[in-house]
Amino acid sequence: MKALVLSGGSGTRLRPFSYSMPKQLIPIANKPVLEHVLTAIRDIGVTDVGIVVGNQLRAISGALGDGSALGVRITYIPQAEPLGLAHCVAVGRDFLGDDDFVMYLGDNMLPEGVADLAAEFRARRPAAQVVVHKVPDPQEFGVAEVAADGSVLRLVEKPARPRTDLALIGVYFLTPVIHEAVAAISPSARGELEITDALQWLVDRGETVRAGEYAGYWKDTGRVEDVLDCNREVLRALTRSVAADVDEASEITGPVVVEPGARVVRSRIEGPAVIGAGTLVEDSHVGPYTSVGSDCVLRDTRLDDSIVLDGASLCRVRGLYGSVIGRSAAIGTFPPPPATSAPHLPAAGRHRLVVGDHTRIEVAA
Repeated sequence: MKALVLSGGSGTRLRPFSYSMPKQLIPIANKPVLEHVLTAIRDIGVTDVGIVVGNQLRAISGALGDGSALGVRITYIPQAEPLGLAHCVAVGRDFLGDDDFVMYLGDNMLPEGVADLAAEFRARRPAAQVVVHKVPDPQEFGVAEVAADGSVLRLVEKPARPRTDLALIGVYFLTPVIHEAVAAISPSARGELEITDALQWLVDRGETVRAGEYAGYWKDTGRVEDVLDCNREVLRALTRSVAADVDEASEITGPVVVEPGARVVRSRIEGPAVIGAGTLVEDSHVGPYTSVGSDCVLRDTRLDDSIVLDGASLCRVRGLYGSVIGRSAAIGTFPPPPATSAPHLPAAGRHRLVVGDHTRIEVAA
């Protein structure tokens, strides 16, 4: 079996971050979403992975390389325009050959993995098997109507009046017959080749399409709120590991990971939390559900329930929560800025910020 990972979307709901980095590289517990995806794929015994990419090939390949560090082998497959999930199957045709494959959306997080569903697909080997999850708002998704024996009766993309609450959540186990279905369908009203149409074509032809329900935690990390929620969920599974310089005046409680090369000075860190390699935490309080990336600086700062990306600096910021701070951003009291003044943040109070890469925000005196 091979894997086809889809990473061509523009991520408009994750701006300002998606202006400067693909949404699939947003870190969850200090690892890009795509790294979590590839780990889940490797854990079902699949190591030959094609990643469909749009105009962010350089960024994604720069982050993942050839995949060897993650135990997989990556082939990058360009897609000129995002024309639907079934179109991704078409552009990946040469890579896929006549192998079965799992298709996985690159911004999906299923921390509990899909090993049981993969085993079910291998044992039964239907023409296709979709992964479904019960959602409160099925009209926002592709929806499956499923018989008592698990076979799919009907698939509808974003129905106005859903007949079930079983949403397709972006993981599909497929056999080579899907290529015939993709070639047979036409673009939908929104101009895309819908995978739901291809799967329905199989159903209409009498092929067996099954549904396997994933009952664990699932998130499409398409919005900042979803990224923060997913970060909390993944951090809950942390195992304490402090491989860094922590002075005697500091206190670390709970499941905390402090990576090699980091320094903790006169500070308190409450888990679950992770502090990246090369980061300095000085005279600060890092609260639960916080991820701080590599080579950051936190001085006289308090934050919790937040994500700080690599290279960011926070100085005298004492009330951040529910925030995402971009790469190499600078927030706080710093030496006098250049002639063009930066935005100001009040010194007192609690603040929620979504700050893009290389942004500078001064804290008022």
